Amino acid sequence: MFDPTSWSGLFVEYARALGWSIVAAVGFAFGVGIALKVFDWLSTDIDEWEEIKKGNMGVALIFISLIVMVGLLVYKVI
Repeated sequence: MFDPTSWSGLFVEYARALGWSIVAAVGFAFGVGIALKVFDWLSTDIDEWEEIKKGNMGVALIFISLIVMVGLLVYKVI
């Protein structure tokens, strides 16, 4: 166990924080990707990506809220 007040302990804590940041980024990326794919499968009547390309702000806001909610869930889990 490293002393957190020493230089080596400080670098160990930095490495640990960097590792958790990477884990959180990967978890968030997978979580958002899976959530968007499931949402796309559940809403078969509309092509969301085409609607967003056309400038439909309602569909874009739904996607934004989905991404924010998945991000909050991933944040709470990690």
